[in-house]
Amino acid sequence: MLRRILLTATAGSVILVGIGVGAFAQQGGAPPAGQGKGGKGGGGGKGGAKATRPGLFFKEEWKQGPTAGENPVGAVNVASANLELKLYGPSSKEMAVTGAPGDENNPMHLWTGLCTTACGATLRDKTNFADLTGLARIRWTTKMSGFHQIRPMIKLADGTMLVGDKADGSRTDWLSSEINFADVRWLKLDPERVVTTGDFVNNPDLTKVDEIGFADLYPSSGHGPGGWADVGSIEVFAKSVPR
Repeated sequence: MLRRILLTATAGSVILVGIGVGAFAQQGGAPPAGQGKGGKGGGGGKGGAKATRPGLFFKEEWKQGPTAGENPVGAVNVASANLELKLYGPSSKEMAVTGAPGDENNPMHLWTGLCTTACGATLRDKTNFADLTGLARIRWTTKMSGFHQIRPMIKLADGTMLVGDKADGSRTDWLSSEINFADVRWLKLDPERVVTTGDFVNNPDLTKVDEIGFADLYPSSGHGPGGWADVGSIEVFAKSVPR
């Protein structure tokens, strides 16, 4: 009798399981294609779209002017024909260009050492704005003295000047480093004095950026050890937007 009861119960369980599987199939219980781990297409990320790194927007390595050695920086020192140099700060005209072409120990670079106030420099592409959204980034080669560092400085299409909270600079040797613009928080900048004003700017429109460069927010000390910034090559990776 006990054996007959167990067999009956087992058969009933099989029937119930079969009914459950059939009902699940009729209700479309299988997960929709492409919605497994990683989302649509397995690409991961929001919406399944893969972020792509933009190509090179511009690269500036500076060049020597008519006179070798240390000289005030000007348009003659911009190696890229499609770029314009802009200087900011009360003493920015004292910013110098120096170095030796092809010398990795002393490459051509801008030097803020004679700026007695905060100062900065930007580069402007003559035919395109830069879209600094997504994975856009800046790469530069720098060397510092004292507590100086440089920060990304940009000018938006509407004329607003901003400076970022990320800073770079090595006191030991020339350093090539990158900053992703998506990681940066921005403060408004007074371009005449190169000082920050107000609170952080939430969600600035970076789809059309007119100028891109750096700010050294400390006054410099002159020649010799002290406090100043050296800025060699600057590369910006971003999408181009026609002006």
